[in-house]
Amino acid sequence: LHQLAVMALALQSRSTYIRMGQCRRGAPFSNVVSARRLSIVQAKTESVDLPVGEPAPYFELPDVVTGKIVSINEFKGAPATLVMFICNHCPYVVHLKTAIVDVVSEYSKKGLKAVAISSNSTQTHPQDGPEKMAEDAKKYGYPFPYLFDESQDIAKAYKAACTPEFYIFDSDLKLTYHGQWDSTRPKQDPPQVPTSADIRAALDATLAAKPAPRSRPSIGCNIKWTPGKEPEYYGAQIVKK
Repeated sequence: LHQLAVMALALQSRSTYIRMGQCRRGAPFSNVVSARRLSIVQAKTESVDLPVGEPAPYFELPDVVTGKIVSINEFKGAPATLVMFICNHCPYVVHLKTAIVDVVSEYSKKGLKAVAISSNSTQTHPQDGPEKMAEDAKKYGYPFPYLFDESQDIAKAYKAACTPEFYIFDSDLKLTYHGQWDSTRPKQDPPQVPTSADIRAALDATLAAKPAPRSRPSIGCNIKWTPGKEPEYYGAQIVKK
């Protein structure tokens, strides 16, 4: 009995608790999602549904390649701004890396500004730290700043839940699109090459100052929050099997 009790305590201590709740459709960035607790380590997660027209939360973060501090205000006035929450290792991000580079390079010629942010905890995932981020950015030739959100405050301000996650803003930095890159996924059988269909349609509409079409939520790995610092909405978008 003593050994069973010790094993039970060990298993309990290894559990990571996250918040589970129902996200209200159209809830603004500032709203808090109701929650209940669930024991889980990692899960396939969808992005939170956010209302069109919300202003982009402010940030100032370091670019891991140049060391420069980049502010969201630098992109105001651009006809379209793409903010991405990504990381180095997530298979959903790896699946899209080349496509992201290609689309950003193409649309930059049309006035698009883009920035990527990694908010994963280096306590739990050191492979997503600044040095490895810089290596990844150079390896893939990222044509955009790659910023490190060490405090994870910016991810929380954007209600970011998964990697990758995509936000498009207009010239006034008002949200026009928050959804998937396209409908392809890693490890599909047969394997599928990213089409970038959804993000292209949203970018084309935003650049033309027209409403972007609605899309499915982005889907990927949950953001790796520093243990004990998970936001209230953490786990609200867990994909049920």
